[in-house]
Amino acid sequence: MRILHSSDWHLGQHFMGKTRQAEHQAFTTWLIEQCAAHAVDALIIAGDIFDTGAPPSYARELYNEFIVALRATGTQLVVLGGNHDSVAMLGESRSLLTHLNTRVIPSVTRDLNEQLLVLQDRAGNPAAVLCAIPFIRPRDVMSSQAGQSAQDKQLSLQEAIHDHYQQLYSLAEQRRDELGGALPIIATGHLTTVGASASESVREIYVGALEAFPTSAFPPAAYIALGHIHRPQKVGGLEHIRYSGSPIPLSFDEAKQSKEVLLVEFHGRALHSIQALAVPRSQALVSVRGNLEELQSAITSAAEQGTPEQTVWLEVCVSGDDYLSDLQSRIQAMTEGLPVEVLRIRRERGMAKASLQGSAKETLDELSTDEVFAQRLSSETLEADLQQRLQGLYRQVVSELQEGDE
Repeated sequence: MRILHSSDWHLGQHFMGKTRQAEHQAFTTWLIEQCAAHAVDALIIAGDIFDTGAPPSYARELYNEFIVALRATGTQLVVLGGNHDSVAMLGESRSLLTHLNTRVIPSVTRDLNEQLLVLQDRAGNPAAVLCAIPFIRPRDVMSSQAGQSAQDKQLSLQEAIHDHYQQLYSLAEQRRDELGGALPIIATGHLTTVGASASESVREIYVGALEAFPTSAFPPAAYIALGHIHRPQKVGGLEHIRYSGSPIPLSFDEAKQSKEVLLVEFHGRALHSIQALAVPRSQALVSVRGNLEELQSAITSAAEQGTPEQTVWLEVCVSGDDYLSDLQSRIQAMTEGLPVEVLRIRRERGMAKASLQGSAKETLDELSTDEVFAQRLSSETLEADLQQRLQGLYRQVVSELQEGDE
């Protein structure tokens, strides 16, 4: 049995005024080629197929075109809903897509058997049992109780998610025994685990939300295919629990990462091998930093990756001279005639000096929502418990807004 593990495509992402359509098109074309070349039995996308709950029409078209093209390779597809995905939108085509060898699990189901899938090999024989677990929203697995503290809610949610995994895994063991007992059990998930290394493009799952799920709470599946964290990595150093990461860099701090999908092979019940397939980069993203003198050479060096037809997308982080008010015009002069596009200019200062009213006059375009909140909070002198409470309230508001987008 051979699967490909991918996640966090974020189709339709609007990146600082730029569309990622061409990059996603190049990736999906390449991925179909890999499924054919490696005779992949099943492709698992572990959440966040789309960037928002209401993606642009070209993103939906790309999704549908990919499913149709993949069918010709003989590879079956499993799509799990992520925290960015709309449950309703993913679910609306679910029945239709079953006729194209695709199964979609938008959210946790009342009947756990609907999340238990038997994956077949290319000959049509049962080859693996899949615990298909999408992003778990608190309301999917628990009821709100009056008077619970934030810590109590965290513990209750962690226990509820643990129970969901264990119940589904028990069903998977029963199903495996019914099928002869020689099949591997695979599980999925879309969540943050303890110790996972994230990036600035990861909009966290705020709760009521679970901050991090311990690896010890996962069932003993042969392989656990995770999504939500964009940096590919093993979890807790364990070979069989993996984040595949996003296939394209979704923020500048991911620009130097090697993006990949994971080719996972099983022999009988056991995990046999995992091979990382590097995703080709179709759009150069470069982040340069330094004072104005250092930036000139750094920008010139970055421009070597671009052409007039395919420019480099550039982030410029200014240190030392970040107090200047005419940074934008100075950077523009440095890039004149070079095949680069400056998408963001950032002034680098220590958080202790950071202030929304600072002398550098940062604009909102230079800051993420989390950075605005963090800087505003740092400007106040507050007790630690009050700061923690405000951070919790902020996370709750973000969570409610994200759920409202769905």
